[in-house]
Amino acid sequence: MQQLQLPHQTNFYKGKVRDVYTIADKYMVMVVSDRISAFDVVLPRPIPYKGQVLNQIAAQFLEATKDIVPNWLIKVPLPNAAIGYKCETYPVEMVVRGNLTGHAWRTYKSGKRELCGVALPEGMRENDPFEQPIITPTTKAHEGHDEDISREEIIKKGIVPEKEYEQLEQLTLAVFERGRKMANERGLILVDTKYEFGKIGDTIYLIDEIHTPDSSRYFYLDGFEERQKAGEPQKQLSKEFVREWLMENGFQGKDGQQVPEMTDEVVSRISERYIELYEHVTGKKFVKEDVSEAEMIAKLNAELDHLPPIPDQIGTL
Repeated sequence: MQQLQLPHQTNFYKGKVRDVYTIADKYMVMVVSDRISAFDVVLPRPIPYKGQVLNQIAAQFLEATKDIVPNWLIKVPLPNAAIGYKCETYPVEMVVRGNLTGHAWRTYKSGKRELCGVALPEGMRENDPFEQPIITPTTKAHEGHDEDISREEIIKKGIVPEKEYEQLEQLTLAVFERGRKMANERGLILVDTKYEFGKIGDTIYLIDEIHTPDSSRYFYLDGFEERQKAGEPQKQLSKEFVREWLMENGFQGKDGQQVPEMTDEVVSRISERYIELYEHVTGKKFVKEDVSEAEMIAKLNAELDHLPPIPDQIGTL
């Protein structure tokens, strides 16, 4: 899809997956494309309905957590697009982990017993749950990889004021606890995820996507304990299957490596897996919705004429 031209548009940012339009410097339109990235590389073919899957999962979980922290979302006028408030973003991502998995496990396996300033106990195995979830923040990189950073560094360098960072920690743990509870009700374990926050005035807002398969890792609850005791891999529900397919075909995003051919069969299989993820995580039947570019522009134009005021401010277009 080409870049749209929207009324009162003041900025445009094209991310790996999302196209973000700033409206009158006060609102944002986020179009979630069908692009897919892995190892910080956008793959050559889009995945049908992936944008709709991510957008609708995020909307459901933002709605389910707004009693804990207000969020940026105003409305979801289209299956793959959302409109919300523009927030002043914090330059850190709050990564929260309930289990020793992924990057945390690789760090632990290398012999280190500290991650982002958080002490890791001895005697743990891959995928073991922590006694309490841990927060391992990263810096936010516009290009390339995010970098691990400790709570102490964030405060010492003045990246986030201490009082506000403490609030971010509290909100992160509360939203994660809600996500874990909702996942358990669906027969899943929310293993780890990341949150992004921003501000309007003095109020902290949850922004971007939450609890999607692109930002989170899920395990199946049924059989988890048995697999741990037997030292077997856990059954995952996440984008990990895409990374595994790439690695099996010799690609990890390193210089000189070529992305393997994405045949129609591969693209279709990935699309089906995303739809399966949606239905398992939300408990809802996925309904495929195809929207033309002309329909999208017409709908967004109509919606942008009737936006609510900015909270605690007089904000009109």
